[in-house]
Amino acid sequence: MKNWRDNIYFVLVEPTEPGNIGATARAIKNMGFKNLCLVNAPSVETEETAMFAHNAMDILASAETYPTLKEALKDKQYVAGTSRRRGRKRGAFIPVEEGTRQLYELASTNKIAVLFGRESRGLFNEEIEECGFLMTIPANREHPSLNLAQAVVIIAYELSKAENRESSESSGNLLFANPPNLINHKELSHLFDRLEQVLQLLEYIPDDDPYLHKKIMQNLKHCLGRSGLTDWEFGMFQSICKQIENKLGGAKKK
Repeated sequence: MKNWRDNIYFVLVEPTEPGNIGATARAIKNMGFKNLCLVNAPSVETEETAMFAHNAMDILASAETYPTLKEALKDKQYVAGTSRRRGRKRGAFIPVEEGTRQLYELASTNKIAVLFGRESRGLFNEEIEECGFLMTIPANREHPSLNLAQAVVIIAYELSKAENRESSESSGNLLFANPPNLINHKELSHLFDRLEQVLQLLEYIPDDDPYLHKKIMQNLKHCLGRSGLTDWEFGMFQSICKQIENKLGGAKKK
């Protein structure tokens, strides 16, 4: 049986410092994980990267590299992000303990991506929109920004704690009695595109208000992304879209 840790992917979005990539590899290995994904990152074949990685060169050697975040996420079933900056446009924030517990349970049957942003600017709003939810690590308000590798090791540690909590609690306290199998991110993105087209056909999304258009789609992505969709639910939404398209098509022909 596949270990749930093998389904956790730590995704660094446009990291700039080779040393931080090496330290992140070490942090992942320290906590028993192995999957590192790098999006538009500098070369890891440097002395600085190797020095900070210490004995985690195998993590660096097997790291998956991608030119875009979209490519990195297409085969993942669930996406969560990390951010210290809150805001109405940045989706739902939940405590680290609750978030990592949910990810731990979903990881038994799904590939999970945990996003970490740039050292200087974090994740952009459009990248936040890909996340089901966001986690923020409590820190000193006067100096809240953590080093990239520090943030990674804290999340990895909290994921490990989630496993330990389950072993000491009854199954009745689990968030999911039977963790669902979710569709991958690529399929979910295609569904969002189709839902957008259908909502435009229904004239629910106004043509003359780009702000409201964007706001509706942001909230829809946050809502469905936060819960994830099973194959059956995905098929249901596709059938609803098809039925609406057929009805509207027939009405326009008349």
